[in-house]
Amino acid sequence: MINSYALVGDAGDVTLVDCGLKRAPARIVQGLAAIGKGPADVTGIVLTHAHPDHAGGAAEVARRTGAPLALHAADVPYAATGTPPPRDPTVAGGRLFARLSSGRFPAFEVAQPLADGDLLDVGGGLRVVHTPGHSPGHISLLHEPTRVLITGDALFNVAGIRWPVKVLCTDFRMTQQTAHVLGELDYDVAAFTHGPEIKDRAREQVRGFLTRLSRD
Repeated sequence: MINSYALVGDAGDVTLVDCGLKRAPARIVQGLAAIGKGPADVTGIVLTHAHPDHAGGAAEVARRTGAPLALHAADVPYAATGTPPPRDPTVAGGRLFARLSSGRFPAFEVAQPLADGDLLDVGGGLRVVHTPGHSPGHISLLHEPTRVLITGDALFNVAGIRWPVKVLCTDFRMTQQTAHVLGELDYDVAAFTHGPEIKDRAREQVRGFLTRLSRD
């Protein structure tokens, strides 16, 4: 239910997207081995946002691989302290959830602060799409050569396309607003960090979900 991705370049180099929970690094190494790769092949790590289920293993994966970490600039302060962004106080249960669960993770240094529209030198071009709301610096990623969109937590695909859990968002309303940009991008595959990828008419399915919500 928590996905990380390995993007393999023409030279065999690997860029990881997200590092899962604090206990995930061992499984990430196992996943690399399954595609004939190891920690030494990893040349970069990109995080979609600074939540413990995506950045919890970042410090350890960076230690094992020696690869630099990239994260949107708005989430860098949270990475530096190992503290997730604040919860949405307007959502029922948001304040209580924030008090009950600290959500802390091992702090790490960000080598490359990202901004909307950045084109990363990853496998021919990985486009940064800022989709804030779930966190201030939340990003989605479009691998332009293969037309694969990694949504991050802008959208889930758990029993169908749906919004992320409200109480885990910094600003749920903003999450809904900024996700609409995903319907305007060009891609053939939608890969989610929660739930399986969509390969059949991915863009149409995402646009259909967003269009239905805008009419409600």
